[in-house]
Amino acid sequence: MNCVAFALCFSNRTLFAILYFISFFCDGLDGWFARKFNQVSTFGAVLDMVTDRVSTACLLAILSQLYRPGLIFLSLLGLDIASHWLQMYSSFLSGKTSHKDVKDKSNWLLKAYYGQRLFMAFCCVASEVLYIILFLVADNQSESVLDACLNTLKQSSFLSLTLFVTLIGWAIKQVVNIIQMKTAADSCVLYDTKRSK
Repeated sequence: MNCVAFALCFSNRTLFAILYFISFFCDGLDGWFARKFNQVSTFGAVLDMVTDRVSTACLLAILSQLYRPGLIFLSLLGLDIASHWLQMYSSFLSGKTSHKDVKDKSNWLLKAYYGQRLFMAFCCVASEVLYIILFLVADNQSESVLDACLNTLKQSSFLSLTLFVTLIGWAIKQVVNIIQMKTAADSCVLYDTKRSK
């Protein structure tokens, strides 16, 4: 579905947004059904994370071409991929079956994010919806992200409220990504240190 969505993204923005969101929603349902019917697998978890990262990466790459400075979106792309890859890798180094197992981590926000599925869902949905809104409201290639957000906040109260709420969830997710990247990198270094002794 996302392949079709991205193929149509510049010719029909509304259809792109609908298809992208349906794909994102179905991805969440897939994970829920896998857990509910005990069909969880390592391959499925890795495939889910890879497809999530690829979808978000494609949308961030497009946003980097629609707004100035585009480096903001490319930096978010790098943070997203690096934090999730390090988290996945450090989890497997420590023998965990899931990158979402953070019970031994000391950071309360990371524990809340992975421990409370609704909280994590809110942050993930908020981030994706924010990116979709930014895609839909992009007017020209010289507009800054800040100007687009401020102009959107001046529009309808529903769109303003949606943007405001998604900004909160998005910000929390970026903080979690930074914490996740740091703690996962520390775990990799600790693993190497223990191996070299």
